[in-house]
Amino acid sequence: MGPAPDPPRDLEDWAGLHARAVAAGEELYADPDSGLLVMTELCHRRRGKCCGSGCRHCPFEHTNVRDRSSRIQQPAWIAKPAGIWLAHAEGTERRVAVLCWSGGKDSFLALRRLIKGGRTRGGVVLLTTFDAGTRLVAHQEVAIATIERQARHLGLPLVGVPLHRRGSYVERLGMGLGVVEGAGLVVDALAFGDLHLAHIREWRETELGKLGPRLCFPLWSDVPGANYEELLGDLAASGVVCTYSAVPDENAGAAGASVWAAYSPAWASGLFEARGVDVMGEKGEFHTLARVWDVAPERALGLEAASTG
Repeated sequence: MGPAPDPPRDLEDWAGLHARAVAAGEELYADPDSGLLVMTELCHRRRGKCCGSGCRHCPFEHTNVRDRSSRIQQPAWIAKPAGIWLAHAEGTERRVAVLCWSGGKDSFLALRRLIKGGRTRGGVVLLTTFDAGTRLVAHQEVAIATIERQARHLGLPLVGVPLHRRGSYVERLGMGLGVVEGAGLVVDALAFGDLHLAHIREWRETELGKLGPRLCFPLWSDVPGANYEELLGDLAASGVVCTYSAVPDENAGAAGASVWAAYSPAWASGLFEARGVDVMGEKGEFHTLARVWDVAPERALGLEAASTG
């Protein structure tokens, strides 16, 4: 999953300005960066419906926005396959795991592990945070539109959480969980693809543990690298090819990792180890994109073996 996000900046953000404007019954406030006037939630509610423009304070979950990947400014559903709602519509409780999804190999392997643990595709919701301006997933440098392509190919629901320059990551993630719960689903667990970095897990447990759902680390090993062979074997079994999406570490680059080249651990392991690069890139040496659309969804998710067994 890469390193934890940077802490919020100690600056007054537009969320505070918006809250005070609403409390005062005002329909507009001035953006602190651009000086442009922004419609408040109160203004939108008086209009009575989503206008389809992807407004910053839309209280209607961007229901009328067509191209959500490129426009939404609030957490909202980007992909919402119909199958997940069937059990809920029949009146039974639907408990789901929300997987923080970056689009890379670790997220993908965590998804396969969750499914092997007994959950079906209807029991996992993907949640991706991305920069509201660039529309890119931090560290991965992958467009949220590409994440949507992954989710739709796999037949999985996806919640997008735009992150703005100012504001709290934890608060925004909580809003994303609120979108899931607002659909009548019960968030049973919040899952991550972390492998062994203790300080990242500690940060998540301390900060994200405040959000309520239990935290789940399906790929975790207390001994760094002890489960790498198993994980890489599972990746090979999926048939999904991963490519490098970002290579910020010069040692990884010198060892042969380059953006859009195929991630080949068997080829790179010796070169990476010689330069002190984690074979899975767990310290942020490189990031990947899982090209799930090149493989049938059933095989990618590990459902093929279950259906024939």
